[in-house]
Amino acid sequence: PAALAALPAGTRLRVDTEQGERLDGVGRLPHGVHRLTATAPDGRTADAHLIVAPARLPAPAVRSYGLLVQLYSLLSRRSWGMGDLGDLGELAAWAGRSLGAGFVQVNPLHAAVPGAPADPSPYRPSSRRFPDPVHLRIEDVPEFAYVTDHERARSLRERAGRLREGVLEKDALIDRDAVWELKREALELLHEVPLGPGRRAAYCDYLAEQGTALEDHATWCALAEVHGSDWHRWPEGLRAPRSAGTDRARRELMDRVDLHSRLTWLTDTQLTAAQRTAREAGMPVGIVHDLAVGVHPRGADSWAQQEYFAAGMSVGAPPDAFNSRGQDWGLPPWRPDRLAASGYAPFRGLLRGLFRYAGALRVDHVMGLFRLWWVPEGRPPTEGTYVHYDAEAMLAVLVLEAARAGVVVIGEDLGTVEPGVREALRERGVLGTSVLWFERDWTGDGRPLPPERWRADCLATATTHDLPSTAARLTGEHVELRDRLGLLARPLEEERAEAAADTAEWLDVLSRLGLLHGTGGDTGTPAEEAEIQAVHRFLLRTPARLVGLWLPDAVGDRRPQNLPGTWDQYPNWRLPVADAGGRPVTLEELAASPRLHALIDVVRDAARAAVRERGGVRDG
Repeated sequence: PAALAALPAGTRLRVDTEQGERLDGVGRLPHGVHRLTATAPDGRTADAHLIVAPARLPAPAVRSYGLLVQLYSLLSRRSWGMGDLGDLGELAAWAGRSLGAGFVQVNPLHAAVPGAPADPSPYRPSSRRFPDPVHLRIEDVPEFAYVTDHERARSLRERAGRLREGVLEKDALIDRDAVWELKREALELLHEVPLGPGRRAAYCDYLAEQGTALEDHATWCALAEVHGSDWHRWPEGLRAPRSAGTDRARRELMDRVDLHSRLTWLTDTQLTAAQRTAREAGMPVGIVHDLAVGVHPRGADSWAQQEYFAAGMSVGAPPDAFNSRGQDWGLPPWRPDRLAASGYAPFRGLLRGLFRYAGALRVDHVMGLFRLWWVPEGRPPTEGTYVHYDAEAMLAVLVLEAARAGVVVIGEDLGTVEPGVREALRERGVLGTSVLWFERDWTGDGRPLPPERWRADCLATATTHDLPSTAARLTGEHVELRDRLGLLARPLEEERAEAAADTAEWLDVLSRLGLLHGTGGDTGTPAEEAEIQAVHRFLLRTPARLVGLWLPDAVGDRRPQNLPGTWDQYPNWRLPVADAGGRPVTLEELAASPRLHALIDVVRDAARAAVRERGGVRDG
């Protein structure tokens, strides 16, 4: 409004809407990203994008609890060495129907950079626009039933079985590279099977819908097979998606481009099926997908959309109390000027792709919609600076696309948060993330925040993939682990004492609230298990709209999935869900676990009690 008021008197305004209409003036406009043209009395004209979005996203229809898990870590007796989309569908169906869960949250399933050894982190993908076929359940692809080379198919299943047994029974780490090698071979076999008329029509519709974006992604995958995954080292004529050399190579590699396009379609199909299964199981939300904060500098997105990325820059974090040298995450940032000039087309396309199969979206480091710490290539993070984005426009696009898809949005707003960010997110209906151990009265006495003072607009959890499991935190084992790896900044005894005091303070709160019961002389529940149950009773006492249960907590897992500050000292992103003794637990064993069911009973009882206290507010 202020910008329009500054226009010369008599300026004519015309809006070409996203829906294809041409309107005079900026009166009541439909939601969308439109083109505004202003014509001054002297004939001068100027254009700008105009984003019209709902004021805010509606809150989740019902309050619900759900499971949080890193999908690769959840193996069943049918998966090929790591958790897959078949496992996700099974987990969602069981959790919705048998546990009353309202959602399942997973790690980013974005396409990874190919090549061995691949970066196991799901937070440094090749592409955020398209999913990774390593997550496919091969046997669930309809064409698998019609593979004619039965001996080769049998051999692949046997090799997959050995991979699976190695992880589940021989203490092997999850080997994504080995899993992909097997699945790639199987998918090559499947590609030889002609699609039936109906499947062919569905595939063609997908190709038409995804258009140039998918063609670029598949072309990059095909070129990476020939020239390696670092496009900066490709022949010069192939370093741009619109060059004559790339057009020629695309034609020459047409079969491989089609293969990678079809793999993306198959993965999209199974992702969509998992969300449909979750909703059919009664989940009000379903699958919560995770949007990584950026992409790999040598991956598909940075090649196909390179005009939108800042060359020679990386995203990171400034120095703070925990890391005096700052951080460099190795992810190229989007250029805010190019985003704005395009009407935020890359961001909109990214969101639409994810919303195809998501019931909710967790936005990693949601503060990145407001500003990011840019680090010049070759310079230490201490020499970086904050670059601001048009947060109002970024949030408008997020709310617009999420509202169209009927998707809940959760912002990961942990750590250092710029003043006003949480308030802006709340005003637009974007939920935050609250982790029990960090919820203290930081502006007062610093003590644990009482449950009634927690914010309602959040996903409340006891831990995350980057933090110690609840069992490890309660026992202090997370301190011992960091000590063994040389990660402590202070003497071990100081760290132990501080961790023990923190835990004792929280246990005292749980006890005073009457939540810590069921130990030894009461029902015989082991103390640690009773404490984990009490933590979740507490979470259900808060007004949080969503309450998440870290699935490894349900079986007493000690090990974090990721230990920040480590690279090869710790097996980040390669551990299966395990019990308190470190023995891997399959999906089938989870479903039969007495410890898990005891915790779910506690969660259900606490949820019902919370409903009664709030006068009948419905829970999912």
